[in-house]
Amino acid sequence: MFDSLKKEHIVAGEGFNRWKVPPASIAIHLCIGSVYAWSIFNPPLTKEFGIVAASSGDWSLSSVVWIFSVAIVFLGLAAAFAGKWLEEVGPRMVGVVAGLLWGGGFIIGGIGIATHQLWLLYLGYGVFGGCGLGLGYVSPVSTLIRWFPDRRGMATGMAIMGFGGGAMIAAPIKEALLAMFYKAPDFLGPEGAVQMVTEGGKRMAEVGGQMVEVVVASAAQVAAAPVPLQEGVYVVGTGNTGASATFFTLGIAYFIVMIVAAFSYRVPAAGWKPAGWTPPTQDQAAKRMITHKDVHIDQALKTPQFYLLWIVLCFNVTAGIGVIGVAKTMMGEIFGSTLPLIVNSAFAATYVLMISVFNMVGRFFWASTSDFIGRKNTYHIFFVLGIILYLSIPFAAQQVSANPAVTWLVMFYAATMIIFTMYGGGFATIPAYLADIFGTKFVGGIHGRLLTAWSTAGVLGPLAITQLRGASLTSSIRDLADKVDPAAFQAKFGASIEQLDTLVAAKTVTVARLMEIAPAGTVDPTPSLYNTTMYAMAGLLVIALFANILVKPVDDKHHM
Repeated sequence: MFDSLKKEHIVAGEGFNRWKVPPASIAIHLCIGSVYAWSIFNPPLTKEFGIVAASSGDWSLSSVVWIFSVAIVFLGLAAAFAGKWLEEVGPRMVGVVAGLLWGGGFIIGGIGIATHQLWLLYLGYGVFGGCGLGLGYVSPVSTLIRWFPDRRGMATGMAIMGFGGGAMIAAPIKEALLAMFYKAPDFLGPEGAVQMVTEGGKRMAEVGGQMVEVVVASAAQVAAAPVPLQEGVYVVGTGNTGASATFFTLGIAYFIVMIVAAFSYRVPAAGWKPAGWTPPTQDQAAKRMITHKDVHIDQALKTPQFYLLWIVLCFNVTAGIGVIGVAKTMMGEIFGSTLPLIVNSAFAATYVLMISVFNMVGRFFWASTSDFIGRKNTYHIFFVLGIILYLSIPFAAQQVSANPAVTWLVMFYAATMIIFTMYGGGFATIPAYLADIFGTKFVGGIHGRLLTAWSTAGVLGPLAITQLRGASLTSSIRDLADKVDPAAFQAKFGASIEQLDTLVAAKTVTVARLMEIAPAGTVDPTPSLYNTTMYAMAGLLVIALFANILVKPVDDKHHM
């Protein structure tokens, strides 16, 4: 059984059509690429008890966002450790193991949601699922580079295109499954008709002779629900977000698709090359910084080029990955309060979908473009243009606060979509960049080790965006609390303003609810919560630009 999975048993025969290999690669990457639609799970996971609004016992956004980060960390670690193994056993064996880990990770994660055990969600989706991501990610790259030596950029673009497009398919499927399994909590009535008290920061009401925790759902919160609901008071712990059932369903589906795709892999025979193709001359290759020689996988770690490219990939990914992890939330917070008629839950979900579309298109477009303009020039474009675009986002957020015009939404939308094409393009172009610098013999393993940069970025990106956003949120809540009338605060929340920290910790006090009692003319600070994060990301791209400038051909002493 296991012998049939090894590389020597999947060598293609003479006359094999190399175009049969890309569909298998794309299928696996479409499955694991659904990780980019993780932000769709953020709202239900942070309301597992409250269902329509977060209750005191619900997981915080920052704790849930880190699940995505852990998955990316283990993606890089698995890819790094599996690099040599991939070269030994071939892509089919690696693809099968990836399917077991990714599908099984969803199942374990679903159990964690059903039992409200956050560590199981981290273990299943984050650790096991992340390892499945890493194995599934690297399995087709070196294979397609060998099948398409004439178009390395296009080959890696095809190999990784599906990863960027995974969320395009997964986003609507996840939304549909969450809606299918959703169960609304018990409704007690409008806020004014239900007698509530505040105990330990929690809102409590009497139901059946017992005091139970309740949440007060605003118009925006009920509008975000997948079924029609009324504004008002709901009993905590009486509904179901549908998240656990969605995890179970996806786990089974992904396992089946990935196993079928893995058995479709083939590798070319030694010495094979496309009919009619002549390798470039040494002069042509030198102009494009393409080597004819190979660097051993272990020797690559002794070159400055490896670490410069590590910085290039790490900072390019860091700048985009934090935004992707909270894309839906960020869109709602920046424009939901200023343009509520346009930016509703459906608009935000479509935004996540379009991120996937542009991420996928960027992977194929930029990687193919690099075949003509060179890999180094392609990354120069990423960083120079990216710096400008990241700086434009705080400008749009500040302007929409003062003047809620659709122009700023269009500007934000266009800037982020271009950013995501370059984010995806960076992933798709880096394997070809590595093949140009280190040769093709060990490019799969070297690529796997370089993906530790992605692991690092998986921590840096969400850490930056949650910490910087958290600091901005705390400052904004305190500023608003200083502006509101203490009597109005007492009436609204059933507690004095001196208990602000306790009320915030229990999620009773939020920026949105403070704005309901803020003096007329108070500017909602929500759209500006991400400004400092964008400035920090632009700074990282400046560093990456200089690292890319320093990349030169490998010294001859490192060649085999």
